[in-house]
Amino acid sequence: MGSVVLFLTLTLLAVSSSTVKSCPPSDRAALLAFKAALHEPYLGIFNSWTGSDCCHKWYGVSCDSETHRVADINLRGESEDPIFERAHRTGYMTGYISPAICKLTRLSSFTVADWKGISGEIPDCITSLPFLRILDLIGNKISGDIPADIGRLTRLTVLNVADNLISGAIPPSLTNISSLMHLDLRNNKLWGEIPRNFGRLRMLSRALLSRNQLSGQIPSSISKIYRLADLDLSLNSLSGPIPDSLGRMSVLGNLNLDGNKISGTIPASLLNSRISNLNLSKNAIQGQIPDVFGPRSYFTALDLAYNNLKGPIPKSIISASYVGHLDLSHNHLCGPIPAGSPFNHLEASSFVYNDCLCGKPLKAC
Repeated sequence: MGSVVLFLTLTLLAVSSSTVKSCPPSDRAALLAFKAALHEPYLGIFNSWTGSDCCHKWYGVSCDSETHRVADINLRGESEDPIFERAHRTGYMTGYISPAICKLTRLSSFTVADWKGISGEIPDCITSLPFLRILDLIGNKISGDIPADIGRLTRLTVLNVADNLISGAIPPSLTNISSLMHLDLRNNKLWGEIPRNFGRLRMLSRALLSRNQLSGQIPSSISKIYRLADLDLSLNSLSGPIPDSLGRMSVLGNLNLDGNKISGTIPASLLNSRISNLNLSKNAIQGQIPDVFGPRSYFTALDLAYNNLKGPIPKSIISASYVGHLDLSHNHLCGPIPAGSPFNHLEASSFVYNDCLCGKPLKAC
């Protein structure tokens, strides 16, 4: 009798153990509904999505080791995975992102990137995933708005929806995501103003908002983001002055404001700061180039072309510790080009279409 009880106990333990180690049927059903809304004709990435255990060898799916709930979905259309190498092509997928994904309530990372043909909208319910840290949908044809209550995703560190067809304004609630480190909204159809309290995103290191239709002024609160290293607002319709405080940021190394409608003068702080890649070209900036260059001035690239700058090229620029690429063309500058570094390695194209610049590499004064 005792041996029978022992056998039954061991059997029950084995069954319960195997049950616990596989993903819950609800997670499996949600994944299959997500798959059903997509069509991937070339690589067969969903061929492995068979069997009862979605935690075991389902391509792009990872589960929590303790709860066995689905934690990560990582599906990239451009990858060095053997599936892509065998097919000698990048991925292509059509369809849409099913709201069924929101039933994966322990989801931490959701990446469906660079499939080129996925359309539809971002499901609003995605903001109900309390553990979501990464949302990466770059390189598709997703349209509609960014969900209005995106700010509910308080654990989010990466929001990347670049290279899509997303429209509407940047939701005000976005600035509630205090954990956000990487924000990439490039190359969409976003319009309206950048939220004035954008500086609440204190953990942000990269803010990439180029190639949209954003308008209004650059919020001065951005200078409060002390970790910000890369700020790209190029190719929008931003206007007004450049906040002087941007030049006093301790980490900012890349500032790209190219192709806007920015006016006013160049803040002197920008030219004697930590910024090493400064692009202010194709705006409506006026006045003179501040004569404030010094040993702290280190520029791999300094582009001030296509503005309304007047006066001379500052002599202090020769005291900069380094200037690699320099473009001052298409302005109204006048006077002699200073001799010495960095001007001895620059070509005439850096200085053409000004009012009366002279000296090497242009004609003699």
